[in-house]
Amino acid sequence: MLAAGAATRFGSPKQRLFLPSVLAALAASAVEDVVVVTGAHEIETDARVVRCPEWERGPGASLRWGLGALDADAAVVVLADGPALDPRAVDRVIAAWRGGAGERLAATYDGVTRSHPVLLARAAWNGVPDEGARALDVVLVPCEDLTPPGDVDTA
Repeated sequence: MLAAGAATRFGSPKQRLFLPSVLAALAASAVEDVVVVTGAHEIETDARVVRCPEWERGPGASLRWGLGALDADAAVVVLADGPALDPRAVDRVIAAWRGGAGERLAATYDGVTRSHPVLLARAAWNGVPDEGARALDVVLVPCEDLTPPGDVDTA
C-alpha cells in the first residue's frame, strides 16, 4: 500500500485517516502479506511498514521500496487514499493474473479507465519508473459492477 505522499492538497496526513478501511479491504481479500510504504509522515499501524526515504521522487520510488520488501511472485498495489477499495476487485485482479492475463494488470470500473488495484508480477518490478505503475501498460480487469476505490485529494 502506497502511503508515502505529503498530502499537501488534503491539508493533513490523509493516510492516517483512510488506512484502516484500506487495510480492512486487504484483510478481506486473497492478499497474503501487506506492506505499507510511508515517507512524508510516520504512520502507526499493525501492518508491516517500510519507510521510503526517496518518497519525493514520486510514487515509483515508494513502489520500488515496497516491492523490495516483498518475497512474492506478484504484488497488488493499492493507495492509502482509496477508502472504498473493494476486496472483490483485489481478488479479481489476482485471479486474472493467476489465469494468465498478464504481468501488469489494473482494475477498471468503466471499461476504459485504469484504476486500483494494480497487480505487478515479479518480472515487471524492475521496470517501475518514478511516475509509478501508471506509466506502465496494463491489461484492464473488468470491475464495472463494483464501486471504485476513490482517490481522495481534498478534505
